[in-house]
Amino acid sequence: MTDVDPDLQSAASPDLEATPSPALWAERTGTRSYTGRNTRGAQVLIGDSKDEGVFSPGELLQIALAACSALSADHRLAHALGPDFRAVVGVSNAKNQEENRYESMTVEIVTDLSALDEATRAKTLERAELAIERQCTVGRTLAAGASHTIVFTDEAAG
Repeated sequence: MTDVDPDLQSAASPDLEATPSPALWAERTGTRSYTGRNTRGAQVLIGDSKDEGVFSPGELLQIALAACSALSADHRLAHALGPDFRAVVGVSNAKNQEENRYESMTVEIVTDLSALDEATRAKTLERAELAIERQCTVGRTLAAGASHTIVFTDEAAG
């Protein structure tokens, strides 16, 4: 693969230095079918939303937001609820069909807070929300309206 043109990179983020990120890639495995991979050996099957056993790219975006939010709040919730607290994190969206994009996404963290008194509950939720605002890279990226660039490279893949 080729490097990103330095002029394009500085135009996209004039005040930021490029920070190398871990390698992520997706390999084509069939018609509209890919396997996403990272250098730590993890993989995820990606394909059309009509296909069984795969995540669509839109679903990956949503689950990334949900998981990032939960991971960001996890320490605060564990502090109040104990290290083995149970939680399920859901995500839903409002989609603009005409523009083929999501207008908004809602993350719902479901956990049992009944053991907490009202003051502790309020303080825990406030701290969890602040942790998400500060630490959830996915949410912060979406809120900032991150731009993206597509580059085609002419060479044998693989």
